[in-house]
Amino acid sequence: MPNIPILRAGRTLLRPFSTADAPDVLNLLSDAEVTAFLPMFPLHSLAEAQSFLRNENRRLWAVCPQGTDAPAGYICVGREEPFDLGYALQRRFRGCGVITGASKAALGYLKAEGVPYITATHDVNNPRSGAVMRRLGMAYCYSYREQWQPKDISVVFRLYQIPLADANAKTYMGYWERYPEHFIEPGL
Repeated sequence: MPNIPILRAGRTLLRPFSTADAPDVLNLLSDAEVTAFLPMFPLHSLAEAQSFLRNENRRLWAVCPQGTDAPAGYICVGREEPFDLGYALQRRFRGCGVITGASKAALGYLKAEGVPYITATHDVNNPRSGAVMRRLGMAYCYSYREQWQPKDISVVFRLYQIPLADANAKTYMGYWERYPEHFIEPGL
């Protein structure tokens, strides 16, 4: 997986995934609570975990907290506009700042690489993810309703964005244009 450097965020290591990490990915993404707000159903096999690792349309880091080399989660960022940030973490590491710190390290690297901005979205029913976005310095831009696939459920997402290499980056309007139900929530 090209262009995935090793990064550090405090005691957390971010590194490229290898094929040997498939059992850890299966452990993470077979948890229905972990995947509840991800665009996927829980994984059921090593083959599905290996397929997840092969997706090259994004930069994908293994998040290895507290000095271990075993991934407890991941950070991913799309390689093309809208440069969407995503993450997942085992439940036992939640609430410790692991994802926030790891995301900050990834954003620092991406800024140096010239990525103009990063977006992230969260389901309105997952406010903890929105809190991570705000801790990263991301600003709320707008909300939209999508019939989310592959789960085929109606979800209202909030889009956040942060400028990186382009301090004057315009707000990504792709979701606003794509989904007819879009709006700005006051007070966010």
